[in-house]
Amino acid sequence: MTWEAVIGLEVHVQIKTRSKLFCSCPADFGSDPNSQICPVCAGHPGVLPVLNRRAVEGLIKTAMALGCKINRRSVFARKHYFYPDLPKAYQISQYELPLAGEGSLEVSTKEGARVVGIERIHLEEDAGKLLHAVGSRSLEGSLVDLNRTCVPLMEIVSKPDIRSADEAGEYLERLRDIVRYAGVSECDMEKGSMRCDANVSIRPFGQAALGTKAEVKNMNSFRSVHDAVVHEIDRQIRLVEGGGRVVQETRLWDQAEGTTRSMRSKEEAHDYRYFPDPDLPPMELSDAQLEEWRRSLPELPEARRARYEKDFGLSAYDAGVLTADKPFADYFEEALSVFPAADRKAAAKTLVNWLTTELAGRLNALKTDISGSPVPARSLGELARLVVGGAVNSKAAKMVFDEMFSAGGSPEEIVKKKGLVQVEDEGQIRAWVDDVVAANPKIAADVKGGKEAAIGSLVGQVMKKSSGRANPVTVNKLLRQALLH
Repeated sequence: MTWEAVIGLEVHVQIKTRSKLFCSCPADFGSDPNSQICPVCAGHPGVLPVLNRRAVEGLIKTAMALGCKINRRSVFARKHYFYPDLPKAYQISQYELPLAGEGSLEVSTKEGARVVGIERIHLEEDAGKLLHAVGSRSLEGSLVDLNRTCVPLMEIVSKPDIRSADEAGEYLERLRDIVRYAGVSECDMEKGSMRCDANVSIRPFGQAALGTKAEVKNMNSFRSVHDAVVHEIDRQIRLVEGGGRVVQETRLWDQAEGTTRSMRSKEEAHDYRYFPDPDLPPMELSDAQLEEWRRSLPELPEARRARYEKDFGLSAYDAGVLTADKPFADYFEEALSVFPAADRKAAAKTLVNWLTTELAGRLNALKTDISGSPVPARSLGELARLVVGGAVNSKAAKMVFDEMFSAGGSPEEIVKKKGLVQVEDEGQIRAWVDDVVAANPKIAADVKGGKEAAIGSLVGQVMKKSSGRANPVTVNKLLRQALLH
């Protein structure tokens, strides 16, 4: 039998705010355990929560970017369950009346394009964190850190429209890019500001009814989500084809073992005994407020990619590389701004090459991103302008870039200091060419005899003789005139 996978993702994103969702405690990551708590987030009796407006704004902006319908009226609910890291024994979340829903996100893989529906986006507080080990030392019991308790989360629930691990990975990456562009979250899975649970089931191809799903948790990277989904699909197929049946349960992913293991039976909504939170009134959003937030949304990745292709003539690949990270694209545009508007399309590809090869390669080696670049954006733009204008050739430009990256300084000053201004004088270049040809009679004879590829060796020697300053196009032309005509 041929099976079809049916996958839905529940993505929790920590909204970037200075304080927590219902109190004024800091929402910073990495502070000493239990140093950022108060009676509200620690669940003391008699305290009252006060809603963080910035958290609502972050969720609404995300919903708008995903084309969701915004609900003008929404209600907070208490979701009851017991766990040591949940001090109130309930979580303030939303159930029947979330803030947004009915959106979509298109994914494209080698399998083709697919539109994945967004069922709902709701606001809730995070739980704390259990520590079962300190460094490499296991603990006899567990420690509870409540710093994360009450940090604002938005849960983005997809419809079961995903059909493969590749589509799941693409969906997550596109979702991360959009949320980052909107300035709502860093979406760092390693720090826990973006977490994903996958609901996975299988069914025979052509069957409309959904199969029994297993929820997979404990995935802390894009790779682990992909690997866990692949494994879970395979596990369920082998189980059913072996005569067993899939049970509805929550399973934990073990990255080291490459397998999932059963954790507990999967809860249903009624198990949580949802009811409206009596301490929080219904939330009402005005048209004026929604319009203000809509206007504050920045240009999103898809629109920016399309603009780069149209306005700058970049390939879809180059536009995709640039716009995958908003600070990277911002750096590109600032660097390009040193060119007059009429010249930017012609200069864009040259600048992309410097940005994605020379600069990005060195930053990767240093394990940092564009924010850690020692070369300011406008300085890289000025270097590209010198190359495009013919003031320096590519070899000399790399020498200038080395100096800029290691010691700083403007490209014009470095060019003057090192005497790297490109030589265009054909008389001077012809003299260098004549000297090199005279010093290499065998190579010259090979070129004259039809081995034109050997001319590259002579070009290199002329460039060396000129200390990299000769215009390589002119060098090539004069060598051909001397040896092939």
